[in-house]
Amino acid sequence: MARDNGSEQFTRPLRRVLVGGLVLLLLAIFMIWRIDSPRVEQLRAALVDRFVPSFGWAMAPVTKAAAMIDDAQSYVRIYEQNQELRRELQQMRAWKEAALQLEQQNARLLDLNQVRLDPELTHVTGLVLADSGSPFRQSVLLNVGLRDGIRDGWATMDGVGLVGRISGVGDQTSRVILLTDSNSRIPVVVQPSGQKAILSGDNSGAPVMEFLEKPDLVRPGDRVVTSGDGSVFPADLLVGEVAQSPDRRLRVRLAADYGRLEFLRVLRMRERSVPAEAGALVTPPLPPTPELPPIEGTAP
Repeated sequence: MARDNGSEQFTRPLRRVLVGGLVLLLLAIFMIWRIDSPRVEQLRAALVDRFVPSFGWAMAPVTKAAAMIDDAQSYVRIYEQNQELRRELQQMRAWKEAALQLEQQNARLLDLNQVRLDPELTHVTGLVLADSGSPFRQSVLLNVGLRDGIRDGWATMDGVGLVGRISGVGDQTSRVILLTDSNSRIPVVVQPSGQKAILSGDNSGAPVMEFLEKPDLVRPGDRVVTSGDGSVFPADLLVGEVAQSPDRRLRVRLAADYGRLEFLRVLRMRERSVPAEAGALVTPPLPPTPELPPIEGTAP
């Protein structure tokens, strides 16, 4: 304890002297820097020339730290700019996809407008909403229905050829049975031979031609159009061309692009009269044959 008291008695005056000297030194430096006099200015310049260059090593860490801070801020700004560019690139990709979809839809609509139809036929263009997606039923759903005047049995076309017929109409939607569906049967005629047949769907991409009168007159590549028989479909609507399957059956390669059904044209047809009575199903009787005059030389 005695040694501690002795050392404390020795260091306490020393600390006071050092603190007092430091305060006096700082006060002198402050006074020198504040005095406005030519001689003092020369003294300040001499002190700066003498001591400031020698403190370069002491300022090096500060300089390096300031440079690192500037670099870090630059990296942060570059990162923020990179993120902003990424967001803009994603938006541009979305705009590109939207532009491509609009371009494709515009091409489909132009194809629909380029199809030449009977001037007496009018049409309604509908957007394909969905398809059945079933291997046992080939159909699509349109966004047009009773409010647009759609009726059962009307023909539908894409930009090139016949697609199917309306089968089931709601107020705002309608269903189209495709030519490839197993329930589809339409009368067709093969050109140029003029052979009539029934096009029957079998859930494959190429429907079968049945009940041909003279199959030998039909060749692969012949044009197939609707015949108009029975007023099922208007006549001369393009269906496709004849193709022969490996099993030697005559099929039709459809002209419509079933892989990209986006818009369909529904053809308005004349309303067919429905018989009110069973007797109306029978054809009217033939007119009576006129009596021939008697031949001369024969008995009356």
